Amino acid sequence: MQNINMLENIDALLFDLDGTLVDSMWIWRDIDIQYLERYGITLPDNIQLQIEGMSFTETAHFFKEKFAIPDDVETIKSDWNAMALNKYMTEVPMKPGAIDFLNYALEKGFKMGIATSNSVELVKQITAVHGLDNYFPVIKTSCEVAKGKPAPDIYLLVAETLKVKPERCLVFEDIVPGIIAGKSAGMKVCGVEDKYSDTTRGEKKRLADYYIYHYDDIRSKGRNFHAFMKNL
Repeated sequence: MQNINMLENIDALLFDLDGTLVDSMWIWRDIDIQYLERYGITLPDNIQLQIEGMSFTETAHFFKEKFAIPDDVETIKSDWNAMALNKYMTEVPMKPGAIDFLNYALEKGFKMGIATSNSVELVKQITAVHGLDNYFPVIKTSCEVAKGKPAPDIYLLVAETLKVKPERCLVFEDIVPGIIAGKSAGMKVCGVEDKYSDTTRGEKKRLADYYIYHYDDIRSKGRNFHAFMKNL
C-alpha cells in the first residue's frame, strides 16, 4: 500500500473542530429538531447540507429568515448555546487517534491552530474539557471574519495569526465547504471521515489532497507520519 508523507514542507497544522477533532456533528441535528419543534416546524431533511460551513451567526440568520423565527439572532444563538453546552461537556469525545497525533505534532514543533464555525462560547468549553488549549495557541471562529466557509477567510486569519505562509499549512477538514475553504486559501487539505458527511465522501476525496478514515490511519514510519493516499 503506497503512502505519502503529507507533513513534508509543512510548518503549521490547521484544524476544523466539529466532526474533525471532536465527534460532535450528531448533536446539532438533535438540537435543530428540538429547537424547531418549539415553533411547530419539522426539520427539513436537507438542512444540514444547506448550512454546512456557515458561521454560528450566519446559521442563526439563516434559521431566522427561512423559518420566520420571531426571536432576534442573538437570542437564537444563546438558545443554541444553552441546548448544546451540556452535550459538549459530557457526551462529545475526541475523534479516534486525534490526541496521539496532536502530541506528536506538538513534539515535532508544528504550529497549530483551530478554525471553526462554532460559537466562541462553545469552543471555550470544548477546548477546556479536552485540554486543547495546550496544543492550540490560536483558535478562531468564523464569526471573526467577513464570510464563513467555503470562503478562505477563517483559514487565512489563523495562518496570519500563526505567522505562517498559507502554502506551508496543512488543513484537516470533515466537510466539503471546509475543504474548499482550505484549498481556496492556498493550503494543502486532508479530508477527515465523519459519518455525518459520508454522503459526500466521494466529493471530499476528489477535492482534498489526502484523506483519512481515522487519525490512526496516519502511520509512524521511522519518525515520520504518513497518510494513506486519498484514492485508497
